[in-house]
Amino acid sequence: MDISPDKQNINSIFSGTTYFIDFYQRDYKWSEEPVRRLIDDIFYGFEESYKTNNALDAKIENVTAKYPWYYLSTFVTNTIAGRVYVVDGQQRLTTLTLILIKLHHMGNALGSGLVDWIRSKIAGQAGFEKQFWMNHELHLEALNALYDEKDKIPTDSGITAENMHQNYDSIDSILEQKLDSKHKYETFVFYFLHRLVLINLSVEQTDVPMVFEVINDRGVKLRPYEILKGKLLGQIDKIELDEGNYNALWEECVSRVNRFKSEEIDTFFVYLLKAKYAETRATGQRFDNDYHREIFKSDVNEKLKLDHNPVAVKAFLNGAFRYYSKLYAKIWEYTHDRQVGYEHLYFNRLNEMDSQFMLILSACEVDDPEEDEKIRLVAQNVDRLFSFLRLQRAYDSNDFNDAVFEISYEIRERGKEEINSAFYQTLRNILKERRSVDVSEVFEYAQFKNTSLNDIPARFTRYFFARIDEFIADKTNTAIKHPINDLVLKTGAVNGFHIEHILSHNDESLNIYGGDEELFEVDRNRLGAVLLLKGKDNISSGNEKYKSKLMSYANTLHWNETLRADSYKAKKDFKNLINDYDLQFQHLESFGAEQVESRQKLLFNIAKIIWKEHSLEAAPDDIEQPRSIGPL
Repeated sequence: MDISPDKQNINSIFSGTTYFIDFYQRDYKWSEEPVRRLIDDIFYGFEESYKTNNALDAKIENVTAKYPWYYLSTFVTNTIAGRVYVVDGQQRLTTLTLILIKLHHMGNALGSGLVDWIRSKIAGQAGFEKQFWMNHELHLEALNALYDEKDKIPTDSGITAENMHQNYDSIDSILEQKLDSKHKYETFVFYFLHRLVLINLSVEQTDVPMVFEVINDRGVKLRPYEILKGKLLGQIDKIELDEGNYNALWEECVSRVNRFKSEEIDTFFVYLLKAKYAETRATGQRFDNDYHREIFKSDVNEKLKLDHNPVAVKAFLNGAFRYYSKLYAKIWEYTHDRQVGYEHLYFNRLNEMDSQFMLILSACEVDDPEEDEKIRLVAQNVDRLFSFLRLQRAYDSNDFNDAVFEISYEIRERGKEEINSAFYQTLRNILKERRSVDVSEVFEYAQFKNTSLNDIPARFTRYFFARIDEFIADKTNTAIKHPINDLVLKTGAVNGFHIEHILSHNDESLNIYGGDEELFEVDRNRLGAVLLLKGKDNISSGNEKYKSKLMSYANTLHWNETLRADSYKAKKDFKNLINDYDLQFQHLESFGAEQVESRQKLLFNIAKIIWKEHSLEAAPDDIEQPRSIGPL
C-alpha cells in the first residue's frame, strides 16, 4: 500500500486543485454544532496571539513570525484519470470554503485589498466559468448563490445545499461578531490561509476501501450501508463508475427505501441477507450488527462473490439491489397505505409483524413474474399463522421467530404454489409441539373455547374485534363504523378504543354464577363476553346492569349492536349473512354463562371464515428440499 502524507496550509490546499466528492462521502451533513466547534478551535489560537500582537501591521511576515501554526485535521484523497477525489474530509473542507466565502464578502465591505487573494482560494477560472475548488457538482447553484451574496439560496438540490445555506448563516453571524475591525480581519485572513494546516493523505485506488473503513472506525461513525457502498463501488474503475452511473443507481435505490424511514436501508440489507442466506434464526443473527462485514466473510462471499469482483458487484447493483429495493419499498407502501388485494400487509403492520418483509424477499427471485401473488400469499399466511396461534393460546415469541426462518428457507425463491404448504406445515408442527399430539385441524373450537383477555395482549384483542367488525360490515353491505387502524391503535381516554366487559362486576352478574367469584372472572374475560367501545362510551357504561349497557351499545360497532333486537329488524343483508354462512347470531335480552358460550362459538365460526382455514392446502409428508440459491 502506498500512502503519501503532505502537510499543507489552506493557501496551498485551495490553489489549483479541484476536489471532486467521492462516492464514499456522505452528503454535507455538518450541523451548526460542529461548525461552531471548528470556528472556536480556529479562533482559540488566533485570539491568544492577537491580544499580544494587535499593534503589529497586518502583514504575512508578522503573522508567520508571531502566530503559531494550528493543526486542523487530515483529509484523504486519491487521484484517478487526473481527477482528485476526496475520500475523507469533505465536511471540514466544505466548511472552510464557506468561511472563505464569508471572508470574501467581509473584505468587499471593508474595502480590503485581500479580496482578490481570498477569491482565488474559493474558486478558479475554467474558460468562461468559475470552478469551485470544492466541487459540489450537484449543488453549484447553492454555492454560486452564496458566493454572489444573493438573498435567496436555492436548496432544492438536496440536504447538502440546505446545510451549506444554514451553516453559512451561522458563519456569517460568528465572523461578523469576532472580526470587528479591518485590522483584525486582515490579520485573521493571513492567519487562516497560512497558519492553519491540514495533512493530505493521498492513497491508491485499490487501498481506498480499507483506508476509508479504518478512518470511519476511528472517527465519526458512518452507517453500515455507507461503508458497504465504499467497499462495493470502490471495486469499480472510476471511469466505468461514471459511465455506468453506478453511484446514481446506488443513491436511487437507497433513496427509494429511506423515503419511508431514516436509515431504513440498513434494515433492508439485514432482511435481504437473512432472507437469502440464513437457514435458521441463529444463522440469521450474524447479520443484525455488522452485516457490511459479514458479507465479505468466506462462507457468505462464496455465495455472493462480491469481494474483489467488480463484475459481480455491477451485476448485484443492476440486478438484486435494483429489484429488491423496489420490492421492499412496495411492501413498505402497502403496509402503511391499505391497497385492495394487499390488505394483509396492512393488517400485519397493525400486529407489528415485520417478518413479512423478510419472507416476501425470500419468496421472490429477481424480477419475479409471480411477485404480486407471492406478496399476497405470504402476507395472508403471516396473518393467519399469527392469528391462529394467538386465538388458540399457542403463541410463543421464540417459537414463532424460529418458525419464520424455517418458512423462509422452505419458500426461498420457490413457486407461489408452495407458500401455503410451507405455512400450513409449520402451523401444524407448532400446534403439535404445544399439544403433544398430532393435529388434523389447525383451528379447533376446543382450543379456542377458553381463550380470554388473560391469554392474548390487548393490541391483538382490538385487532381481532376490528376484523370481526369489518367482516360484518362487508357481508351486510354497510359502512365500517371506524377505520381498522383506529380500532387497533387508538387508545386515548376520549377518542381511543378500549376493551369492555359485557358482564360488569356487580351483584346482578355475580349472582348468575352463584356468587363464585373465580368462575365469574374466568367467564367474563372470555372473548365472547367482551367487545370494543370508544373511550367515552366505555366510561359511561361503567358497572351498569346488562339491560342498561345494552342501550349504550346502540350506534357503536357492528359486533356490539348484534346484541340488540333492532339489529335484526327488516335488515335483509344481515339475514342473508346469517343464512349464507350459517352463523348463529341472536339478540340477547339477558347475559350470563349460556350467552357467553354462544358468543364464543359465534366468534370462532366468524374467525374460521375470516382466516379461511379451509383454504389452507395440506402439505405432503415429504416436503421437497429447496434448491441451492446462488448469488443474489
